Amino acid sequence: MADAANTIPPSEIIPITGHRVACDGGGGALGHPRVFLEMGQDDFVECPYCDRRFVKAGSAQDRKA
Repeated sequence: MADAANTIPPSEIIPITGHRVACDGGGGALGHPRVFLEMGQDDFVECPYCDRRFVKAGSAQDRKA
């Protein structure tokens, strides 16, 4: 059986150049509290509130690569 994290697509994929990012869900009334996320050794990190996936630009996780 496939892992659910690998079968449900992220809500949005955002390429970034660093390993640290802040996410507020897009701000406004539909946003969420600002959280700071760290990729560590991975090529991506997902926001626990809105499921946005921030990927290292040019990596295998980046759809535009």
